[in-house]
Amino acid sequence: MDYIPEDTFTFMLVSIWAIFAVTWYAWFFFFKPNFKLPPGPPGLPLFGNLLSLDPELHSYLATLSQTYGPIFTLRLGTKYAFVLTSPSMARQVLKDHDVIFANRVLPIAGKKAAYGGRDIVSNPYGPEWRMLRKVCVFKMLGNSTLDSVYSLRRMEVRKTVSFLYSRAGSEVNIGEQIFLTVLNVITNMMWGETVEGGERTVVGAEFREVVSGITEILGTPNVSDFFPGLSWFDVQGLERKIIVLAKRLDQIFEKMIDRRMKMNRENESDQGGESKDFLQFLLKLKDQQDSKTPLSMIHVKALLMDMVVGGSDTSANSIEFAMAHILNHQEVMERVQEELDSVVGRENVVEESHISKLPYLLAVMKETLRLHPALPLLVPHSPSETTTVAAYTIPKGSRVFVNVWAIHRDPSIWNNPLQFDPSRFLDSKWDYSGNDFNYFPFGSGRRMCAGIAMAERTFLYFLATLMHSFDWELPDGHKLDISEKFGIVLKKKIPLVAIPLPRLLDSGLYE
Repeated sequence: MDYIPEDTFTFMLVSIWAIFAVTWYAWFFFFKPNFKLPPGPPGLPLFGNLLSLDPELHSYLATLSQTYGPIFTLRLGTKYAFVLTSPSMARQVLKDHDVIFANRVLPIAGKKAAYGGRDIVSNPYGPEWRMLRKVCVFKMLGNSTLDSVYSLRRMEVRKTVSFLYSRAGSEVNIGEQIFLTVLNVITNMMWGETVEGGERTVVGAEFREVVSGITEILGTPNVSDFFPGLSWFDVQGLERKIIVLAKRLDQIFEKMIDRRMKMNRENESDQGGESKDFLQFLLKLKDQQDSKTPLSMIHVKALLMDMVVGGSDTSANSIEFAMAHILNHQEVMERVQEELDSVVGRENVVEESHISKLPYLLAVMKETLRLHPALPLLVPHSPSETTTVAAYTIPKGSRVFVNVWAIHRDPSIWNNPLQFDPSRFLDSKWDYSGNDFNYFPFGSGRRMCAGIAMAERTFLYFLATLMHSFDWELPDGHKLDISEKFGIVLKKKIPLVAIPLPRLLDSGLYE
């Protein structure tokens, strides 16, 4: 590439911004849409509200709703965004007009990472998306398939228990260990015996690096998303970075797929047996070309990408928040462990078959997701046609954010909303169905999370194992911090560090 003098480059950049400024003023004064938008904070010419957004976006938007109401407008560059912060507003979008709002606005970085938007999260609502949803909910992530890969989940959890036992009495970065374990659980379920021995560690390490890079880029505001005319320049370099990461991820998938197909050719008996992992299952399904919308190899890789990127961070962060709250409330820890001792006993280890008999542990999960929903603004929705919501016009193609974090902390809905109190869910009607818009941590409607069953199993099994196998103490002088860091996935701002102390009666149970 030829060198561009600094003065010339600066002139080009200033010229581009000047063109956009003139375009914006022309639109504002001569072509401004003639319809009623929800109220919202005033913005700057060209930039709108972009420069005033707080990094902790979920709480910042909740504060704005106190001034501008349960539905308000933000202008982000040349784009409109609408924020909903009440159950009634959420119901109108996610239920009353569910089909219209069933599409996504795919950011440029997301499109590059998700095979052009061919995954289940990004795919436009239509036949292809319905096929992928069916594969995920009823087949790949259905109870029978999840049961068939339980041994793969169990193996990784027991490895972590063994590691923590080796660190008994010492400080452990629990947040890091939870993330590593959840990522290993997911990758093990994806291709199980395709990777063996020391190579599993190498592949896992590469995945951790790639996933961390992708989630960081996806959580970074990209000027090209708000000023599409600048996308060609990739001003921040985000597109170039995510293309490199996505290619690395694709190479791993290609390698695993090639190996599995070779294994299948060498042992054709695998073709008639039960799926040993998700990859085997998807490859079998791909070969069954019996529908008008068949599953392609691109779909297979896109679904694997959804699993590793979408499933690792969400579950790991939720478990870490739960552990932090439990350590911060001694009475909760005692009640969780009493329930576990009653159902499992201290001479056994936790199995997934015990989970259905642990109602208080389930209440802990529900309360954690109330205070810290994994996706605090859900995945943004986009109307396929201009629609009226609460007497306001929501233009076609705009972004719609549902602030479920704010709804879950609304004092008009919840008693003592900032208090961690799992008992509020013991005798309640609230579940994950998305039918009650006071509580819907996994979203609602057609585009609600497809991985609820796996998320629930991962969360409850791992948390039960951690609390049953160990007592937990904070290091001397360490003050527990439960503050949040906003991103596409809500994270704990400061990783949880704690000391594990073995509590099972037989040391052999830690092997």
